[in-house]
Amino acid sequence: MISAHDAADRVEQLGVLTRRLTDLLAAEAAAFEARRPQDVAASSEETVRLANLYRHESARIKADPGLIAEAPLAARRTLMETTQAFEAVLARHGRALAAAKTVTEGIVQAIAEEVVAARKARTPYGADGRTPAPDGAAITLNKRA
Repeated sequence: MISAHDAADRVEQLGVLTRRLTDLLAAEAAAFEARRPQDVAASSEETVRLANLYRHESARIKADPGLIAEAPLAARRTLMETTQAFEAVLARHGRALAAAKTVTEGIVQAIAEEVVAARKARTPYGADGRTPAPDGAAITLNKRA
């Protein structure tokens, strides 16, 4: 929760929070677009923490617009512009994340199909005319992953 002295301070702090979150999400989107999702791991904890704080503060202001009503008009306009930039980066991040998810799911599916094909290929008949028991190796797919 933001601890502000007055409306102007709240607007300033929310602007700083929004800019920092925007920067983090832009960097994450760039990592996903470059097919380097592992680069996101270092900042993911901070991103989640700031996103939760942003969500909480946005909900508070939506419920009580008086929290920022007394802030100077110029500061509120700057916050609106900062928020618009954040929303654009958030949309880009969502697209990049969806694309990375699709690629990852495709790779997992291809590996699973190869495992199944390899298992089917090595099920010859045994000396007694039966197929041998499965080797016990298992693979699990979760289509929601």
